[in-house]
Amino acid sequence: MSTVSRREFMKTAGAATFVGLTAGKTAAAQVDNPQGQRPNILLIVADDLGYGDLSSYGAEDMETPAIDGLVEQGARMDHFYANSTVCSPTRAALLTGKYQEMVGVPGVIRTPPHNNWGYLSQDAVLVSDMLRDAGYHTALIGKWHLGLEEENHPNNRGFDYFHGWLGDMMDDYWEHRRHGINYMRHNREEIDPDGHATELFTDWAVDYVHERAEADDPFFLFLSHFAPHFPIQPPEEWLERVKEREPDIDETRAANVALIEHMDHEIGRLMDALEETGLAENTLVVFTSDNGGSLPHGASNGALRGGKQDMYEGGIRVPFAAVWPGVIEPGTQSDTVALTMDLVPTFCEAAGVPIEHDIDGVDILPSLVNGETQALDRDLFWVRREGGNRYMGLTIWAARRGDWKLVKNVHGAPFELFNLADDPQETTDLSDEHQGIYNELTEALRAHIQRGGQVPWQKPGGREVDEDWES
Repeated sequence: MSTVSRREFMKTAGAATFVGLTAGKTAAAQVDNPQGQRPNILLIVADDLGYGDLSSYGAEDMETPAIDGLVEQGARMDHFYANSTVCSPTRAALLTGKYQEMVGVPGVIRTPPHNNWGYLSQDAVLVSDMLRDAGYHTALIGKWHLGLEEENHPNNRGFDYFHGWLGDMMDDYWEHRRHGINYMRHNREEIDPDGHATELFTDWAVDYVHERAEADDPFFLFLSHFAPHFPIQPPEEWLERVKEREPDIDETRAANVALIEHMDHEIGRLMDALEETGLAENTLVVFTSDNGGSLPHGASNGALRGGKQDMYEGGIRVPFAAVWPGVIEPGTQSDTVALTMDLVPTFCEAAGVPIEHDIDGVDILPSLVNGETQALDRDLFWVRREGGNRYMGLTIWAARRGDWKLVKNVHGAPFELFNLADDPQETTDLSDEHQGIYNELTEALRAHIQRGGQVPWQKPGGREVDEDWES
């Protein structure tokens, strides 16, 4: 079936398509959608949200009722991992269902070309492509961070609608510039709106939800927040509220808490819009983070070791919640070990959309629907390439098999081996005592690195931009 005809087929087939295309797959028998139709899908991703930075995940100096509500109303996964310790690689895996280095993004895609460590492969198929071809309206609101090139503009990578930030980080939540350049876009039009980025993204998402309430086709909305990525700039009233409530809190932590609480409030506004429009009843909502919290900026990763940029648990293990009324029972909890890339096959399974190419992710819908611990027979790998003046050529790695985890967190240092069941804080290196599993994991990681090394990660011919960049 051609792409165009498949899309038209999915638009008109309705509930029968939802049942028929999932037949024979792992989760098909587990899903009984009371709405009898394909769900809308809302994916909300925070930027640098630590594992311990929600009150539902143990934070005692923070109030996050909206996100906590998602945790309570649906499924929670306590062993959910980001594909990387930093932004772009996780987002590449999130949208393709493949390890990030397999689609050309082993490191951070940055606006300065001399410090750019990825180029999203042109043959990579994004979940936005698949869902749009199947009749979904697809939208990205917020941070893109997967390339400035026209061929990698969100409108050319499966998103019908884009309203957000094309570049990497913002230098200011209010002024929306990076190195003095405005990357804010409404589709391809440069815009210069007033307001805090978190509130702007929410306003646009709320407007989108109200528009889609009048449409017949389902939607896939990826709301990609900046918060709580540095610079840590909460609105002043939110910062004062935290200081008044937590009189002993230090300035750095107070600002981070305030920025997260502000984001939580805005997510609550979006959830209210889903309820008001009646769309909440048939919307699968997933919330997570792109990597662990940044410790120098006041984040908390709970009892986990390390933070953003580390391959230890604090850098890659992130909060996760999924809500789908009538399908996912409130209070469901699963110990399945999963990665960001697993969301692509999960979304496609929920939507009844077949995946017709090879991916690395696996469907975790049974974990969300039943709370079962899926015994997924696979090794997991983390690869990050980095550069810049301090880290030229740096590559750090990790691998996991069952409870065993292999880590090279510092370039040039030896690998460490931990047993996460016995040592979740990764305090005791067991590489000498368990040479067998150490050798097996290093061999498996080597093969994975060689596989990823075959994929180009710079644009052929380079990027055409001004040469006068700051480092």
